[in-house]
Amino acid sequence: MKENFISRMERKLGKYAIRNITLYLIICYAFGYIIELVNPDFISFMTLEPAYILRGQIWRLFTWLVIPPSESNLFFVLIMLYFYYSIGKSLESVWGTYRLNVYLISGMIYTILGSFLLYGVMRGLGAPELTTFGMAFSTTYINLSIFLAYAATFPDMHVLLFFLIPVKVKVLGIIYVVVLVYECISIAMNYGMLIGMVYWVVIGASLLNFIIFFFTSRGRIRLNPKQVKQRMEYRQQVKQAEAVKIAKHKCAVCGRTSETNPELEFRFCSKCQGNFEYCNDHIFTHEHIRYDENK
Repeated sequence: MKENFISRMERKLGKYAIRNITLYLIICYAFGYIIELVNPDFISFMTLEPAYILRGQIWRLFTWLVIPPSESNLFFVLIMLYFYYSIGKSLESVWGTYRLNVYLISGMIYTILGSFLLYGVMRGLGAPELTTFGMAFSTTYINLSIFLAYAATFPDMHVLLFFLIPVKVKVLGIIYVVVLVYECISIAMNYGMLIGMVYWVVIGASLLNFIIFFFTSRGRIRLNPKQVKQRMEYRQQVKQAEAVKIAKHKCAVCGRTSETNPELEFRFCSKCQGNFEYCNDHIFTHEHIRYDENK
């Protein structure tokens, strides 16, 4: 079977992927909340502003990631940080470290490119050189892309709305998208098409990584509660099993072995034709290898 592009790149670059990348994102948010508490005015020097970046303020390409989603209540801040950390960990366990890295980092890159695209369009329409967008391009939509990815991967999982009402995450995901579309239309109707275009570009650029993911992977990476339970049982069985260890295991996707990465677990896939072994990052997400296309 021919490998897809992501699998080929993962084989080459997977060793450089950042494990637990969501934790680092949450740490950035926590640091941003501290800055807002100590010196709120300093945040204005950290926003993603192409006009100032082109004037030499290169740090803005990175510091906007420290600016956290707006929230004044400390309790809800802690709940939000824990929530996004937990769903990030769930995505990493299903997708693998490399794919989650690609998803998050590409979302950040698309956001940056979108800000420069919008700046160029605004300048082309005669806007002043120092046209700024303030907090329009923010981590709010990065968070939303994480949640939408979780909803697409675990569509039948439930969360407690207002800590009381169980709702499927796919329903919340649909509601989020509908609200975003409604807000953009309302802004365009109330403030003009130009302002409406700004918000369409902001949201579209920030969620482009999810749009690409949704149309390319939705049929291959999706788990229901039963599959989640099976996965947990599988991990429990792996920990409890006392089998004869093979001298060297090697993942057929990323190429990592039990010698280079002793922390990984390796298992054979019963659905692949041939003796193909996979690490715990890819046992559930790899493309099954079949030599007979009719099977």
